[in-house]
Amino acid sequence: MNWQLGEEAEDSFKRLFWRRFRRHKLAVAGLVVIAALTLCAIFAPYLTPYKPTAMTDSFGAAPSLQHWLGTDEVGRDQLTRLIFGARVSLAVGIGAILISAIIGTLLGLVSGYFGGWVDGVIMRLTDVFMSFPYIMLILVVASIVGPGLTNIILILGFLGWPGVARLVRGSVLSVKESDYIKASVVLGFKSPRILFAHILPNTLAPILVYATSGVAGAILDEAALSFLGLGVQPPAPSWGNMLASAQSLTVLTSQPWLWIPPGLMIVLTVLSINFIGDALRDALDPKNNR
Repeated sequence: MNWQLGEEAEDSFKRLFWRRFRRHKLAVAGLVVIAALTLCAIFAPYLTPYKPTAMTDSFGAAPSLQHWLGTDEVGRDQLTRLIFGARVSLAVGIGAILISAIIGTLLGLVSGYFGGWVDGVIMRLTDVFMSFPYIMLILVVASIVGPGLTNIILILGFLGWPGVARLVRGSVLSVKESDYIKASVVLGFKSPRILFAHILPNTLAPILVYATSGVAGAILDEAALSFLGLGVQPPAPSWGNMLASAQSLTVLTSQPWLWIPPGLMIVLTVLSINFIGDALRDALDPKNNR
């Protein structure tokens, strides 16, 4: 009987969540965009007859039936590079936020639950990381470690945890004063069980909302690093290095197909993720009774 009640409560929550989420029309549209982008990234080799690094006999050609978005100055199909560039952006966004969320969540849980000198050490370490200008710190580390997709994911992941740690710590401080947490302590439950079985589930909602903005931020950071030559290196395609190859005034004025599509994809992807994050925040807010 109890498990039936639990399933009914879970189904009710899912229906309520979806009803709240779909009220945000822009978030639903953003979800469609991200889903389409993910499918394009997964099935990229089957969506275009060209390879992203293959050179054709058309150099700097305008959009045509053969090359829908034209070609770059060395004859590479722009649509192909745009589709394969989605793989880089999604890999960086998801990979970086997974690393930073895991590190930040663990440190935030430990800091908020145990308090005392443990909390002091972790929070001072967090303050040290947050005292440096974020983009400058990324540039310095990227210049030392070197460019590359894996390096960018690791850099953004290991430097992006302080915000998650502070968020989780604040949630833990409020949750650990609850009666059921005090009862778990009295019953003699081990700290890991209390942290991961009782406290962590109640902090997942703010982490999930924060992660959406983190994915968007990581995509922008990768594009900026690739634009500056510290990210994904040509001939591997990314939206950032596609913009970097279109910096000259001649390209900007006479070959807009080289910079408008990757720029639009960055804007569209980041906006879609931000809209989804706003909808998640409202849908997961227990005080939202609209």
